[in-house]
Amino acid sequence: MYDIIGDVHGHADELRSLLTKMGYLLKDDYYSHPTRKAVFVGDFINRGPKIRETIILIRKMVEKGSAYAILGNHEMYAVLYYLRDIEGKYYRKRIPKYQLLINQTLDEFVLYKDEFKGHLRWMRSLPMFLDFGKIRVVHACWDNENIQSLRETITEPKLSKTVLREIALNETEFSRSFWETCKGIDFQMPKDLLVFDEEGRPHRSFRIKWWEDTEGKTFKDYSLESRFELPAYTIPTELIRKRIPYPENDPIVFFGHYCLKQCCGILTNNLCCVDSCVTRTGKLMAYRWSGEAKLNELNVVFSELAI
Repeated sequence: MYDIIGDVHGHADELRSLLTKMGYLLKDDYYSHPTRKAVFVGDFINRGPKIRETIILIRKMVEKGSAYAILGNHEMYAVLYYLRDIEGKYYRKRIPKYQLLINQTLDEFVLYKDEFKGHLRWMRSLPMFLDFGKIRVVHACWDNENIQSLRETITEPKLSKTVLREIALNETEFSRSFWETCKGIDFQMPKDLLVFDEEGRPHRSFRIKWWEDTEGKTFKDYSLESRFELPAYTIPTELIRKRIPYPENDPIVFFGHYCLKQCCGILTNNLCCVDSCVTRTGKLMAYRWSGEAKLNELNVVFSELAI
C-alpha cells in the first residue's frame, strides 16, 4: 500500500519527521517501510532550507525501491534551465524566468555542480504521473486527454532533448498537455478584466478546479487560486472552455502543487490535494492509502515539526 506525500520543497527535516511518524526506518542510509511504499508528488526542490538533503533522501528511496516519485513543475524548471537548442545554445529568453525560481537550489549546489547534473539526469527519468489502477498520482491535474497525449509522446525511459525542446517552446498541443499536467489549467480572462492580488499586482488568469464543469459557476467558485480572491460573478458562457468533469466513480487522484489558503486534504470522495504548503505551515502532509475506494480523513497524516 502507498503513502502519498505532498510537495517537500527542500524541507528535509519535516520529511524525516513525517516518514518516522509513519513507521519508516532509516537503514543502510535510506528510509523504508516493511509493508508500504512512499509516493512523492513532485516539487522536491526550491524554497526550503535543505534542498540538497531532500533530493538525496528522496532519490535514495526511489533507487532502493522504497518509494516512487513523479516530476513537478519546479523540477522541470531546473531541467529546462540547462536546456540547449539544436545549435547548442541555451534558450536565453527563458533562462531568467527559470533562474528566478531555482536560484535557491542553484546556490545550494554551487560546490556540487557535477552532483547536481547527476540529479538532473535522474529527474529526467522520473514519470509525469503514476496509474496504479485504483489510484492515480499527478502533480497538478489529471485530464484523460492530456494523460493520453503524454503516454503517446513520452516513449523513452527519460525525457529526451527533443521532447524537452518542444516543452520549452510551448507551441504544440503536446506541450500544452504537458504543462497542464504539472502546472494545472488556467482560466484566461478577457483583455478588459484584471484581478489584483494583495500586493497590487494584476493578473489575467487564475487556476481552476479542473475536476469541475465550468457552466453555472462563479469566478470565485471555480477558482483554485491562492494568490488572490476572485469575484462572485457568474462566468459568462462565451468565456467558457467546455471541459469534461472528473467522474466521481473514477479512480482516486492524488495531487500536490496548489498551496491553498485552506491548506490541503480531501476535496471529493476521489480527489485529494496533499500539498500542505510546508514553507508557510511548517508541516508536510501524507495520505495513507490502504485500498479504500473512497478517501477517509482518518488516513491524513502531518509531520510533527512546526515553524
